[in-house]
Amino acid sequence: MNFFKTKPRTPPDLVRGLRDSIGRLESGPPGGDSRRKASEDVSKNLQQIKAILQGDAAEGSPELTAQLSQEFYNSDLLYLLLSHISRFEFEARKDVVQIFNNLLRRQIGSRWPTVDHIAGRPDIIFAALAGYENEEVALNTGMILKEMLRHEQLCKILLYSDSFYKFPHYIETTTFGISCDAFANLKETLTRHKPMVAEYLDRNYDRFFSSFTTLILSTNYVTKRQSLKLLGEILLDRANFSVMTRYIANEANLKMMMNLLRDKSKNIQFEAFHVFKVFVANPKKPPQIEGILRRNKEKLLVFLRNFHNDKDDEQFTDEKQFLIVQIQSL
Repeated sequence: MNFFKTKPRTPPDLVRGLRDSIGRLESGPPGGDSRRKASEDVSKNLQQIKAILQGDAAEGSPELTAQLSQEFYNSDLLYLLLSHISRFEFEARKDVVQIFNNLLRRQIGSRWPTVDHIAGRPDIIFAALAGYENEEVALNTGMILKEMLRHEQLCKILLYSDSFYKFPHYIETTTFGISCDAFANLKETLTRHKPMVAEYLDRNYDRFFSSFTTLILSTNYVTKRQSLKLLGEILLDRANFSVMTRYIANEANLKMMMNLLRDKSKNIQFEAFHVFKVFVANPKKPPQIEGILRRNKEKLLVFLRNFHNDKDDEQFTDEKQFLIVQIQSL
């Protein structure tokens, strides 16, 4: 019999221990023993917490998970983890992601306790977004943000905040991998919860499109192409009908698409075509839009007849032919 077997630590012990070890991460000189010990303690506590939340046979149970979750909420530990994640060891950062995702997926009946907690503490969402400012943790915090955005309640908080307009900065000024991750979460924010987003775009049309246009006109090929593709998805989604009607009544938007049809990249041209076709196909074109198309009628017809003739895509060919007929009839 082993008389020295250590008693399993309770959720309050684990949370208290984790908070304490995070607080010691900056004690003593950089690289010193006290900081190294604190970092090891953070990692150990996170591993034990993760084991409970993942329901590992030896350590996890629904009762312990419920108790641990409540301890997290009471001690504001979610915000603390995000605001200090850059000081954790590599594996510990991955554990933080797992812990967040397990808590966010925890459901009791129709309730999502962690989602409700974060909705009352929106700084947690903004801390996850701000992770894009730190190259070392951006992909970790990006994964946490993606899990949050699955829930309309949290997505709405981000969308209606000024912080939402930091996305173009993160997409344009970070490394390729982080930029792609930030764009993926921007797309998630704008496409997952469609009725809520449609209402937002209706109310904030000018601010949103003036910001989004900077991405469409980006000098970065990937950003430009992804943004054009996303614009096409937004405009062609039935939920955004009133937003689409407003967008295709704007002369500057039509001129921008006509310029992008002549971009040096064939892929950019192709994405621009899918937005341009909405202007032409509109049966109720405003006079200013019809005027631009009529003035450029002959040039457009020549251009479209030679546009991507090498593309073996029946739908695209049919759409192109439809546009030619529409422009001819102006």
